[in-house]
Amino acid sequence: MPVKTVAMLTAGGLAPCLSSAVGGLIERYTAVAPDVRIIAYRNGYAGLLTGNWVEASPQVRAEAGRLHAFGGSPIGNSRVKLTNVEDCVKRGLVEPGQDPLHVAAEQLTRDGVDILHTIGGDDTNTAAADLAAYLEDNGYPLTVVGLPKTIDNDVVPIRQSLGAWTAAEQGAIFARNIIAEHSANPRMLIVHEVMGRNCGWLTAATAHAHHRWVRTAPFAEWVDNAAARWDVHGVFVPERPFDLAAEARRLRAIMDEQGGVNLFISEGAGSREIVTAMEAAGEEVPRDAFGHVKLDKINPGAWFADRFAEELGAEKVLVQKSGYFSRSAPANAADLELIRQSTVHAVDAALGGQSGVVGQDEDHGGEMRVIEFDRIKGGKAFDVSADWFTELLRNLGQD
Repeated sequence: MPVKTVAMLTAGGLAPCLSSAVGGLIERYTAVAPDVRIIAYRNGYAGLLTGNWVEASPQVRAEAGRLHAFGGSPIGNSRVKLTNVEDCVKRGLVEPGQDPLHVAAEQLTRDGVDILHTIGGDDTNTAAADLAAYLEDNGYPLTVVGLPKTIDNDVVPIRQSLGAWTAAEQGAIFARNIIAEHSANPRMLIVHEVMGRNCGWLTAATAHAHHRWVRTAPFAEWVDNAAARWDVHGVFVPERPFDLAAEARRLRAIMDEQGGVNLFISEGAGSREIVTAMEAAGEEVPRDAFGHVKLDKINPGAWFADRFAEELGAEKVLVQKSGYFSRSAPANAADLELIRQSTVHAVDAALGGQSGVVGQDEDHGGEMRVIEFDRIKGGKAFDVSADWFTELLRNLGQD
């Protein structure tokens, strides 16, 4: 059956790939299937459930390449889980008694959609898997092809998620300006909190990128304009346990010598301890529609800062979060090439009727392929034994 209408949506948090991925899909369809109609559901699955969509006009198709230069998503995002019926009803996306999967399937049928592209992280693509299974089980002829977006780089079994390289690069740029604040006050403790709920890859990659910059930047090596003062002094990720007392002693020596300490901390590092303490105290732990702890509410960066400040004799503590800065950036050159390869593969697979998530499959030697939906899941741990990370820790004296 010939493809007449293709739909796409972006969902979850932002990443430096969404705008480019949308542009790439439009470019590829325009090149190989110019007669195919392209629509986009606005604000992710919320737009799908409510029938809120826009069509890519001839002008949009001709100028889709412009989207590669921007961050954000041109069609909007939301965090909606199709199997969380209560939340969908609460948001007014479906009526009480309705099944969101059925509502979505009927909407796709009304809109004449033959192919649906979902661009998002593990939650977005597991939702796509639920939808694809429902469509197949209930006789809806539709191909669903996902693209992996997450700055945490934590989707199993995908080697490199779209946007993660850019997020690390942007987080390092953010760090340069924040760490310059050390000259505003003696004995400054600067905590750079990086996104990463269960995976420390982004924190590690951000610290690594900043450390590389420090080693090549032309410092005057005079008082506070010295490489050692601007460098990373500690990296804390969920996958690597640490001795708080031992780290405090190590960092106190750096504070005494350098007059300041710079820490890179994953927002997920320490979260288990914080949640345990809140639950023991009978406090309600704030969670989102997917059941994830709302890390911005429990504030891991401040928790670390509170525990280190006194031990280090800090006169001033500065906690800064780079997440929204880095996740909203346009894709860098490395990500643009990965996005190009991924969108080309996704379109070609979709036109061939193959459903799944396009990515570098670690179980197939990193080959770019359509990965089966039932193999997609979140929570991939960062490999703390990676050579580049162990070398970083050695350079910092944290090994």
